[in-house]
Amino acid sequence: MWSIGRCELTDFNVDYGVALAEMNAQVDRPIGMFDSGFGGLTVARALIDMMPSENLVYIGDTGRYPYGNKSASDVRNFALEIANSLVHDFNVKMIVVACNTAASVALHELQNSLSVPVIGVVEPGARALVHATKNNRVAVIGTVGTIASGAYENAVANASSEITGKVSLTATACPGFVEFVEHDETSGKAVTELAEMLLAPIRNADVDALLLGCTHYPYLSAVISQVMGSNVKLINSADATASVVRDALETNKITRSIEQDSPDSPRFFGSHEFYSSGDIRHFAELGRRFLGPELSVAKQWPK
Repeated sequence: MWSIGRCELTDFNVDYGVALAEMNAQVDRPIGMFDSGFGGLTVARALIDMMPSENLVYIGDTGRYPYGNKSASDVRNFALEIANSLVHDFNVKMIVVACNTAASVALHELQNSLSVPVIGVVEPGARALVHATKNNRVAVIGTVGTIASGAYENAVANASSEITGKVSLTATACPGFVEFVEHDETSGKAVTELAEMLLAPIRNADVDALLLGCTHYPYLSAVISQVMGSNVKLINSADATASVVRDALETNKITRSIEQDSPDSPRFFGSHEFYSSGDIRHFAELGRRFLGPELSVAKQWPK
C-alpha cells in the first residue's frame, strides 16, 4: 500500500516537474519589439527599467527607415514581416509595436493574425495625454503617415470618455524630426528652426499638453519644450506603454517572476538582444548612446 502511494507520489512529482519546466519555458520567452529605427528604444528603456527580469528582442528596421513617408501598404507589409519573424525566429511571447506609424496602420491586423498578444503605442499615449490636460485642449505630433491615418483622433476620442468634458485635439505632422534623430542631431540651430516652423499651429492652439506621437521624438524633448514653453506638458508614451505591457503579461500569466531572486542572481536581469536591418555597427554605437549599456552589440536582421 505504501509502495503504491510512493509510486503515485513519484508520478505526481514527475508530472509537476514537467509542468513547472514548461511554465518556466513559457515565461522565459522574450518580449519582441520593433521600430523603424532607434525611436522604439525609448519604449525599450521604459520596459527594461520597469521589468528588469524580462528578456527582450528588439528589431530596428534602419535599412528601410523612415516609415513616416512610406505608404500605409508598405508599412503594413514591413510590420507583418518583422512581427512574423519575431514569432517564428525568436519565439517571443508578446510583441510591442514601438513605432507609432506601424501601430497606426497595422496594429489590428497584427492582433488578428498572430498567436501572441500585440501591444501598440497609440492608445497608451492617448490615454496619458487626455489625463494630463487641465483645459481640455491637447495636441499630438507625429510622422506624416501617423497623422494621416487618423489613429490619434480615434484614440483620443475613446480616451476622452474617461474624463469630464470634450477634449479638443490638434494633430500636426513633423516631417524631418525622425531624420534628425537618426543622424544624432538632437539639438542646434537647424532642428530648432524646423521645430519653430512645424509647431507654430500647436502654439497657436493654446494647448496645455502635447503628446510626442513618434517614439523618436522624446530625443528632441529639449528642443520641443524650448519652442512650446514651460506651460505645455510633454507626454512620452513610453512609460504608459510599458505599464500596459506589464498588465498584459500579468493578465496572460506570462510574467517572468523574480520574487525569489536577488539582484545577485543570474535570473534577476533579463537578456537583451538587438537587431538592425541596416548598418549594425552604427546601430550599436548610436543605440548605446540612446538606450544605455544594455545595447553593447547589434546583430544583423534578417538572420
